[in-house]
Amino acid sequence: MILSVDKSDWKSVTLGEVVRKVEENDKANARNRFDRFLKVQHMDAETLRLSNWAEQKDQELPPTFYKIFRKGQILYPTRNPHLRRTALASFDGICGEKTLTLQPNEEKVDKDFIPFLFHSQSFYNHTTNAIVGSTNPHVRWRDVANYQFLLPPKPEQARLAELLWAGDAVLEGETKSELALEALLANKTEALIHGLELNGKTISQVIQELKRIHEWTNLGKLGRFLRGKSIPKKAVQQSGVKCVRYGEIYTKHHRHVRSYSSFVSKEEALKATRLKHGDILFATSGETMEDIGKSASILSDEEVYAGSDIAIFTEHDLNPIYSGYLMNSLIVRQQLNKYGTGAIVIHIYPDNLQKVVIPIHSALKQAEIATTLESIRKSIDECQELQSSTRALQKSLINQIF
Repeated sequence: MILSVDKSDWKSVTLGEVVRKVEENDKANARNRFDRFLKVQHMDAETLRLSNWAEQKDQELPPTFYKIFRKGQILYPTRNPHLRRTALASFDGICGEKTLTLQPNEEKVDKDFIPFLFHSQSFYNHTTNAIVGSTNPHVRWRDVANYQFLLPPKPEQARLAELLWAGDAVLEGETKSELALEALLANKTEALIHGLELNGKTISQVIQELKRIHEWTNLGKLGRFLRGKSIPKKAVQQSGVKCVRYGEIYTKHHRHVRSYSSFVSKEEALKATRLKHGDILFATSGETMEDIGKSASILSDEEVYAGSDIAIFTEHDLNPIYSGYLMNSLIVRQQLNKYGTGAIVIHIYPDNLQKVVIPIHSALKQAEIATTLESIRKSIDECQELQSSTRALQKSLINQIF
């Protein structure tokens, strides 16, 4: 979308002329005055809206958190500005000392207009070029304040703010729809596959209940496990024979392997383990107990190979789409977590993977479950595509204005 904007009467200003840095610190008593606090990771990239925060009743407040922010202030973390995190405070609370709390000068700027500047490409370029420090990269307030841009008259600011916030509202609605669909998919997965809920029960209690209401079996009785091998990082290239590395099961393949981003030469592929349609890949090492054993099912008949730190469940009759949902269901995931071992690096071994208890469903039932769950997933994909296009439009508008 091309925005028709006449900038002939816009004035050149610096950011420091239209917003001021507010320092409201209370080292002695801030934690007694406010329950909510914000870490940088609570701020999502490239959105002004705050959807996450922490509360002292649930999480201990870090000792360096004593800076108070107020509703309506712009929160700009000075560390790692390349992460593109700036938020508009929707409540009063506490943040870290390295987050700037900025107050718009409402005599000069519309308070609803100026926050979008912080997500413009021009502002990102300015701040990332001003980064100092290698161990702890950050930007100084004086460099942020020196950012120069064209400011429209206030009536024009109000009109543009209305346009930008309307787009933001559309994006928020699409995000809420996605979250609702994700929750529906999670609930349907448990209900259709297991027919029961955790409801505070231990995993042992859940397994006992599962055995009462279903025919059941241990995973190891349905097939056999192989180990992936080879494919070091240095062997990965931009094209060639398709492969899956264990880290990609965490980052790229959710439930199912639908596309590939890593490739190796034919010579390297011969050192690895060939995969087949329907094989289930388990990541056998990871950084946290919650992640261990994450899995994805192979959906194609293409020539594909698995690298090391992957356990491959093969020669089984499980529907490959169904199995992707089954192995990532909450009840199976909790069993896998139980079998993780290690302190710094967590491992899970095929001997334990074989013990996982699953319900027995006919091939027809598996296909029916797969069809239902896939229809929800496709709706989620459509929602994500809509968000992507809306976000691209919003970014285009912001960059045309600032």
